[in-house]
Amino acid sequence: MKFPSIKTLAEGFLSTLKRYPFELLFAIAGTIAGTIEVELKHLNRIDEGWLMRMVMTANLGLLLSLSATLFTQSRSMLKGKALTVKLIAAVFACSLIFIIDPTAREADYIRFFLLCLAFHLLVAFAAFTSKGQVNGFWQFNKTLFLRFLTSVLYGVVLFLGIAAAIGATNFLFNFKFEWDTYAILWVWIAGMFTTTFFLAGVPVNPQALDEDVSYPKGLKIFTQYVLIPLSTIYVAILLAYEIKILVQWSLPKGLVSDLILSYAVFGILSLLLVYPIREQDGNKWLKTYARSFYFLIVPLLVLLFVAVGARVFKYGITEWRYFIMALACWLLFISIYFLAFKKQNIKLIPISLCMLTLLSVYGPQSAFTVSMYSQRRIIVKFFEKNNAIKNDKFTVVDSTKVTVKDGSAAVAALQYFIDKYDLTALQPYFNKNLEAVSDSLGKLRHKEFPMTGLYSRYEFRELKYEWAKTHLGLGHFEPYYFATDSVEKINDDYEFNIASSVRDIKGYDFDFSPGYTVDSLDDNQNLITFKHRTLLNKVCFLTINKETFRFDPTDVINKIFIDPKTLGKYKPPVKDYMGVYKMPADLLSLTQQGKGFEVKFQIENTRFSKLKGKKPKFMFITFSYYIKRK
Repeated sequence: MKFPSIKTLAEGFLSTLKRYPFELLFAIAGTIAGTIEVELKHLNRIDEGWLMRMVMTANLGLLLSLSATLFTQSRSMLKGKALTVKLIAAVFACSLIFIIDPTAREADYIRFFLLCLAFHLLVAFAAFTSKGQVNGFWQFNKTLFLRFLTSVLYGVVLFLGIAAAIGATNFLFNFKFEWDTYAILWVWIAGMFTTTFFLAGVPVNPQALDEDVSYPKGLKIFTQYVLIPLSTIYVAILLAYEIKILVQWSLPKGLVSDLILSYAVFGILSLLLVYPIREQDGNKWLKTYARSFYFLIVPLLVLLFVAVGARVFKYGITEWRYFIMALACWLLFISIYFLAFKKQNIKLIPISLCMLTLLSVYGPQSAFTVSMYSQRRIIVKFFEKNNAIKNDKFTVVDSTKVTVKDGSAAVAALQYFIDKYDLTALQPYFNKNLEAVSDSLGKLRHKEFPMTGLYSRYEFRELKYEWAKTHLGLGHFEPYYFATDSVEKINDDYEFNIASSVRDIKGYDFDFSPGYTVDSLDDNQNLITFKHRTLLNKVCFLTINKETFRFDPTDVINKIFIDPKTLGKYKPPVKDYMGVYKMPADLLSLTQQGKGFEVKFQIENTRFSKLKGKKPKFMFITFSYYIKRK
């Protein structure tokens, strides 16, 4: 692989800076913000949030500015008018920093991704908004795609080379370059080098590409022998499954929607890749394949609507279900268009998808507003069911009259809602000013680590959730009892400690603290031999002389989880950064009687993950045996 010379890079950078000043300004701003964010990570939650927003805004600003530049060049605008369009695009992009706030709303990560997707699609057709020029549109996007892959390859090789050099200086000269040095190096290479290299390869005159009839032979082979066969396999499986559904007259599984969308992606991508050669001799079969693709996708879309609709009816709308339904509607529209019209324009694909993406980001029709109202309605129904609404406001729930299942479902929905949409989205149902509540929670400092500053963005959301749960009288319920398709559940991690750090072996003759694998101890004075071993699932075996005792820590954990009130009684306060449950020793122990000995298995500290209906998965566990001779 031949790298460009330093002189070529310098000349290319100056030329690129002249053509794309706004784009490179956003790139340098995002790179600097990313560098500072690496340095401040876990030190200042508020500043971290603003830096992350700057990085996101810079990314969006670069894409929007590039779209504006391509649009003005395609229209041959005068410098003054072109500058005005670029300034409007840049100012609009800068204003997004005040709108996107992922530290407060997890959903803003998805909004950022959607805006990135929409602006990427905008770049794809910004220079081809006039009629015609379909071939130029295809050639332009082919060039951008190949340039992007090349810039990523160069960037990765450059990063690995410099990182290896830094590692060598650490080893040879005892320098102390830490992990953040490598992170900052990657930020600058990805933010500046790859961006500049990519922009330098953007065609200067995209309209001239309409006369370019070249086509990579490797692309045809890849499409004809990889993508098209894959999509054919997909459609055969899905059609067979649809026949099975009709025969058995049962609801389709939720996974079928992902398979249908995968088939659509493979199919449309393959059709776009072979679009310029579909009319050439020997390739007429491609037109037949295209019509069959759009024809066969229609019954599959019906299956998709049924699969998603059944879950929406039962569990409400989430962002993911909204996107699936929106994509299904878009695919139906595209399929009808390509089946009904002989004169087809592939520019319609990115243009319509860009418009659909933008419509799903903000507004009453957006994915977040629709799903927010749907998920909030689930919470409201719980309070209505338990007569805990007065004057359209939530009141404290009488938790003694709420079943564990309903209470766990309610707090799971509450946790999901606050993570996605923030506590303030519940303001219509609270008398308290939730903005003020959030501000006061945001000023709390770590109890154990006051010098490190404020809580992280994830802990901040947890503070809001704990406040709402306690304020509404649901403090002793936990979400791990609840698992439905409306809330995607992840592992809950717990750490249990005995309340006292002093061992109390009253009533026992010996205590023995083994290691994690195999440990033994010979007590020659008392003529006793202790042998301990632990299996991979943390089941412990203790052999005293010839008598063996078996202890499973899972039994201890399951005993505690039988009644949520037991766990809730020892729940750490919301300000407890470590989140450790400090429990009486008896709750964390098991006792067995043998012929010659009585053995108590005492857990002292353990951390594990636990899901409803699943065995706990232990990350670590420390314990002791208390032994009494009979």
